[in-house]
This record gives sequence, structure tokens and C-alpha cells, in this order.
Amino acid sequence: MSIRKRWIAIIIALLLVGAISLFVASEQANAPASDGGNTEQLEADETQTTETGLDKTKYSIDEPGSLWWIVSRERPLPDGYEPSNLEVPDTQLRLAATAEQMQLRGTVATATEAMFAAAQSDGIELVFGSGYRSESLQAQFYNSYVARDGQEAADRYSAHPGTSEHQTGLAFDVTSLSGACHLEICFEDLPEGQWVQDNAHDYGFIIRYLDGKENITGYQYEPWHLRYVGEELANELHENGQTMEEFFGLTGTAD
Repeated sequence: MSIRKRWIAIIIALLLVGAISLFVASEQANAPASDGGNTEQLEADETQTTETGLDKTKYSIDEPGSLWWIVSRERPLPDGYEPSNLEVPDTQLRLAATAEQMQLRGTVATATEAMFAAAQSDGIELVFGSGYRSESLQAQFYNSYVARDGQEAADRYSAHPGTSEHQTGLAFDVTSLSGACHLEICFEDLPEGQWVQDNAHDYGFIIRYLDGKENITGYQYEPWHLRYVGEELANELHENGQTMEEFFGLTGTAD
């Protein structure tokens, strides 16, 4: 073979090697990451969606007034916080409509009315027990409980002033027309309590302080204490039996 032909063969071989290398590199770049699923996990972390497609970042858990705002002893309200759009729900009220406690934020009041109407159509008469409480009113409640039961006991069922969900206007206590088991765990055994457990999530409400979760929420089981979070999150939490703290990966307490 002549020197010229030998050089031509070498050049062709080099070109073929280069072409193959480029093809392999291209295939590797387009192939799915094989790093144990880390890429997929990063994408999941960025969107923070659940298996049902709920975006966990849709509302802030830190911003005052947010639908998913989490308030607790470790996460107090701003000093003197007051919701700006309080109104009295058009439902059966435990106290006179002029009482401070007979108010909720507007959107929550609307959802409450829808839930109470649905319960009534099922033969259940719910009563609006206690909604918004200012910091000063919560102080009156808390101090009276401490005087009656001692601070250690009171802290299991009552929030320190400035740390109560009631002050947000997003939560309320539901009770029965007879007043039986008012603010007592036995409310869960009443027809009213059973209806709330089975249906409240369909109207955007959760039982905020679940049975067996005191070490997570900081409060004893309260089957009467409802918190509005919207239907999406309410159904998610109901389905999974989770508290807000568990769902959002927090530790701490709430009212």
C-alpha cells in the first residue's frame, strides 16, 4: 500500500472514531438521569405537589391572613392582629349576633352557611358556638381556665393570648342545639359530631386538633374545633388523617 493510501485510511478511521464519539455523547445527554432518582426528586421538591396534584405552595403557611396560615404557640400572630373582613354567618348562633365571638372572615362565613345548610338537609342541627376572638377576649378565656384548672391543664386546651387560631377568623367551635357535650370530647359521639367528622371536609373544614396528635399540635383532641383551609387541602388531610403540621413538615403546636 502506498504512503498516500495509508494516510487516507488513517484519516477515514479518525473521522469514524470522532463520529461515533459524538453519537455516544449525544445519546448520553438525552438519556434519563440514572442517579438513583435524584433528578426526579429535585423536580418534585421544586413543584411540591402531592400524589393528588395539590400544590403545597399554593398558599403561604407564614403570611398573616393566608388561607393556610399556621398559628400556634411557636408561631404567634402579629401583635394586635385583627382580620379586616369579619361578618356574622347566617346560621344558628349560640350567642347574640352582636357578640364578638359570632363572627368569621367573610369567605369562611359563606362556607359555614353552606355546611350548616347541608347538615340541616340531613336532619342535623348544628350551632355556631364561638368564632373570632380578639387577643383581649382570648386573654379573658385563658386566664379564667388557668384560675379554674391550673396552667398545665389549661395549656392542653386553651391558647395563650396572641397564639389562638380563633384570632385569625378562620376557625370556630361547633356545638349542638341541645348544648350537650359542648366543648367536650363526647361531642364526637353525638349525631352532630359524627356528621361533622364525615362531612366537614367537603366544605373546606378540618378538625384541627385530631385524636392522638397532641404531641404534634400541642392540644388535646377537639372534635368541635373546625378550621377552614379550603376544599382541596381539607380533603387531602381528611383522606390521609394528617394535621397541618404533618402535611407541611412542621413540628410545634397550634390552638
